[in-house]
Amino acid sequence: MTQAPAAGTMRAMVFEAPGRPLREVRRPIPVPAPGEVLVRVETCGVCRTDLHLLDGEVSVPEPPRVLGHQIVGIVERAGAGAPIADGARVGVPWLGWTCGECAWCREGRENLCPRARFTGRDIDGGMAEHTLADARYCFELPRERPAEQLAPLLCAGLIGYRALRFCGPPVQDARLGLYGFGAAAHIVAQVARAQGWRVHAFVRPGDERARGLALELGAEWAGSSEQAPPAPLQAAIVFAPVGGLVPAALHALAPGGRVVCAGIHMSDIPSFPYEILWGERSICSVANLTRADALEMLDLAPRVPVRTHVSTYALGDAGAALGDLRSGRVTGAAVILPQSET
Repeated sequence: MTQAPAAGTMRAMVFEAPGRPLREVRRPIPVPAPGEVLVRVETCGVCRTDLHLLDGEVSVPEPPRVLGHQIVGIVERAGAGAPIADGARVGVPWLGWTCGECAWCREGRENLCPRARFTGRDIDGGMAEHTLADARYCFELPRERPAEQLAPLLCAGLIGYRALRFCGPPVQDARLGLYGFGAAAHIVAQVARAQGWRVHAFVRPGDERARGLALELGAEWAGSSEQAPPAPLQAAIVFAPVGGLVPAALHALAPGGRVVCAGIHMSDIPSFPYEILWGERSICSVANLTRADALEMLDLAPRVPVRTHVSTYALGDAGAALGDLRSGRVTGAAVILPQSET
């Protein structure tokens, strides 16, 4: 993105190479090009995708890069032609730019655009005091809700919502299994219940905090991912990046059911007997999101209403937040507050 000389500097946490810790730096505050907005970051959610980038499981084409793609902030300056006014609160998600020309874009499947650019991977993200964003991929957000409550909606919520749509409409007494009860699942559980699903949550063995949160949010059953549910599932969403959960979820399905894999990266799926796929069961993946997903979910969330459970970290503690996420010490979602130390 073209940048003019900036006035002032900002703090940012920079990814330099896989396996290396994030490094805090000072950079010039960028100036928005036409169609861009300069956003003062209020908060940025921490996502498992950030861990995949940090570990080299998902590549970062041109480091150094500022990670973070669940951004809530205030537009401080709009570039020429940007359709967002200064002072607006916006959300910036993972999908940061698409070509608008390929077959996928023309068919409304911009999430599959082969030239797509992603916030916090191809474009500097929100683990900084300021960031630039393409105004077309920003979404206006309400001022009355705390920023840290909104941030998890911008990836955990949006990807989870798209995955839920892939499960199909619930039939009477339909049971939905959520494998991995973290940021996305704790949001989707609320939306699914509002749509009539009977939610079953599968957590890491021994994770009583996640199990308790699932029950608090209305799951009718919550247990270890090593357990079978009390009754067959119509659908299951696998959020945990563990390929071994796919055969387990298939085994838990009723005939005609579907397993949706919602992560950008997953360990290899082990072989499994055909009999657990037979009966018109199916497996599919969800890739990224579209702007239509964002508009639908951000409209739906306050009507459910969705309440996010968050743990907050200062900008300089972004590495600690990622470490806590990796080790399972985060219940719900983790968010960074870049302005909290200034």
